[in-house]
Amino acid sequence: MKLPGSRAEIRKLQSEGKRAAVERALLSPFWKKRIPPLNLAKLDDPEVWRHIPILDKDTLRALSDEQFYGEFCHTQHDGVAEYWRSGGVTGQPLFYPRSFRDMEFGLEGFARTFDCAGAGRGERAHISFPLGIHPVGQVYSRCASSRGITVNWAGSGTSTPSALQLELIQRLRPTIWLGMSSYALHVANLAEAKGVDLSKLGIKHVMCSAEPVSQAKRDKIERTFGARLTDNFGMTEAGMMGSEDVPGAGFRIWSDFYYIEVLDPKSLEPAKAGEVGTLVVTALKTNNVTPFLRWSSGDLVTYSEAEEGKGPFSVFPRIKHAHRTAGFFKIRGVNLGHQDLEDFIFRTVEIGDFRAEALNEGGNDFLKLSIEVRRGCDGSEISRRIELQIKEKFELTPQVAVLETGTLAKEFEANVKAARFVDRRG
Repeated sequence: MKLPGSRAEIRKLQSEGKRAAVERALLSPFWKKRIPPLNLAKLDDPEVWRHIPILDKDTLRALSDEQFYGEFCHTQHDGVAEYWRSGGVTGQPLFYPRSFRDMEFGLEGFARTFDCAGAGRGERAHISFPLGIHPVGQVYSRCASSRGITVNWAGSGTSTPSALQLELIQRLRPTIWLGMSSYALHVANLAEAKGVDLSKLGIKHVMCSAEPVSQAKRDKIERTFGARLTDNFGMTEAGMMGSEDVPGAGFRIWSDFYYIEVLDPKSLEPAKAGEVGTLVVTALKTNNVTPFLRWSSGDLVTYSEAEEGKGPFSVFPRIKHAHRTAGFFKIRGVNLGHQDLEDFIFRTVEIGDFRAEALNEGGNDFLKLSIEVRRGCDGSEISRRIELQIKEKFELTPQVAVLETGTLAKEFEANVKAARFVDRRG
């Protein structure tokens, strides 16, 4: 599918798409009783558009399966091609039907991320996203053919053991590796344990999604893989919505497929450019069965307009995550942010991997930090240095344990996302 050539073209597509989305939603019993009378010819007027109520996670959570499929979803469409599992917004996950028409745009939304990464025809992709009821792995594997990219459907470590994945990377020499950033670190640490230099295997592109990627994590992955990392953004309710064209600058959003709003979290009025707001999404193309109008995803982001004339994706706006919801330990009155500690550890190039645990012994809380050091490094010296640096930076003295290289890799093997932060205080 051809990319839009200007913001004016996108505005026209959005105007047409918003009206079509509302008209389709009004066929749904759920929306029919929620949407007040609207002048459909004036949906581009923000005051008219904002009369459509926001759909949030609590509202969706309150629907039974029967209500979701019988009242929310459309019954007239071009046929259900497949189901996408919700990302866990409900206590009992929903499976969103995707029509054949939905999938044309669903596949294209994923395929565009290859374009943004600069990956194209003739390249080989090793896909380590989970393959199963979550769509990301299998959709990436299927859409690659539209870009002439060869695919190895490896899946995560739960389906193809990580040691075998590393062997396949050595044998098949992919130029693209795709997976969660935590699993990228896992593969890198496994390679280190086995004495394999990933940076010498010819991987040019690392493509991630589904997890925050801090600058320190990005630097470590790029350093160990010898490749450029491109992060991507999507949600099951909509599809793959965007990708980085400049590392770390935020995601270009496919605004010809999705109409987005960034709203003040309290007033729900439009946030100004650069101000943190809550992301609200209306699917314009993947709504043939599931009419997600003004869906509040819970993401806190900043918004900036496109800059035309700087590449084919410059017509699209950018959003950047604020990452305000990162977890933390509270130990002896000190709030220790997981993201802050992770950034600190991964900036220490001698450390390959780590695990942080909050423990209690004799009535006292403490932080235990287990680290693996790179081959040829002095574990005792690094342990002492890290202990002093954490005390200075975080005002907390950890107990540091140096593990044999590969120990954490074995423990993380069965997990899609590595459990690097564990609270064991009960």
